[in-house]
Amino acid sequence: MRLLASFLLLTLGLNAQTITIAPAPVDRAALIAEFTLAEDAPSPNRATKADGTSLPVQVEDSGKACFVVGFLRAGESLTLSLSKADGAVVESVRLRPGVDGMVLSAGGAEVLNFRTDKTKKPRSDIKDEILRAGYLHPVRSPSGAIVTGDYPSNHAHHHGIWTPYTKAVFQGRTTDFWNMQSKKGEEQLRAVGRLWAGEVHGGFDAELRMTDLSGTAPTDALIDRWSVKAYAIKGSQKPMHVFDLTTTQSCATNDPLELPQYHYGSFGLRGPESWDGKDGARFLTSEGITDRKKGDSTRARWCYLGGKTEAGISGTAVLGYPDNFRFPMPLRLHPDMPYFSIVPQKLGAFSIQPGKPYVTRYRFVVTDGEPDAKLFDACWNSLAHPAVVRVAK
Repeated sequence: MRLLASFLLLTLGLNAQTITIAPAPVDRAALIAEFTLAEDAPSPNRATKADGTSLPVQVEDSGKACFVVGFLRAGESLTLSLSKADGAVVESVRLRPGVDGMVLSAGGAEVLNFRTDKTKKPRSDIKDEILRAGYLHPVRSPSGAIVTGDYPSNHAHHHGIWTPYTKAVFQGRTTDFWNMQSKKGEEQLRAVGRLWAGEVHGGFDAELRMTDLSGTAPTDALIDRWSVKAYAIKGSQKPMHVFDLTTTQSCATNDPLELPQYHYGSFGLRGPESWDGKDGARFLTSEGITDRKKGDSTRARWCYLGGKTEAGISGTAVLGYPDNFRFPMPLRLHPDMPYFSIVPQKLGAFSIQPGKPYVTRYRFVVTDGEPDAKLFDACWNSLAHPAVVRVAK
């Protein structure tokens, strides 16, 4: 206890500022706590609980601070002391060059790879028109198991985590950005923007374009801006990789993109080819559905896709933010491939209009072991009941 007290005095100081997270009626996991520092306040890098457990705090130039609470029980509040610990800040979440792209890692473990180079063919039978960049693969579990697939032999236009539309109408023409082999349209990476690293989170921004190829000349129809952010999670009930994907889609011209009612496209998650077949993949939705045929065309707060890996079972739960368009998520669960799509246009046609960006947000929770519905619920609760942080004056 004497050592703990000495540590607290050195790192916290006697006049440490405190913050409190308000309770919620549900358990919450991977709870992202954000607050804004006063202009004249010192910049902290630690938030310490009453028991001495310390969580890293990351502060942006704007004064916005962030830390992550691994788990907080229903009805429980949490008070922490802010401090500036001595020593260099360790960038726990960072970017480095990866396989035909760049790797985002947390705590030294690879979380995901973002493909930025489309020139390398994984197999000789891949046609040039379906080569693409601007998607996430491989995505890895905490054990290092790969939970996404790329250029599968039966559907070579599928790519890990990707976001093109299938049936679409642009300038009166029917186009298709998903099935690039049809040569009606494509989605490609145009630029990588901001890159950042830190003790709590790191990530990147990128710009993709959905280009219509059905007219006399290629024409960009939609600008698809991605922001990917991975978090370092400490104090969670089990190891997990957590990252967010925000897409902001805007018209590239003065013409809207019309999206007729259709059964897939928009967001896709493809599992490894070893999970192929009717019994090769594991599905679970927030509504407790494990049968992919019964789960198809249902709606859910989250959906899990997993299968056999060197770790036993590994997989990814995709959590929809409650403010997403047509939430709960309308699902397309494929009957015999390891793949699902989140498809707002399943519920009817809609359009993306000039000057009105269309924004969607998803959180990904990647785990090893049997799919844990309670954990996924607690992670989703953190989206529905975000941390309310009070800073003591």
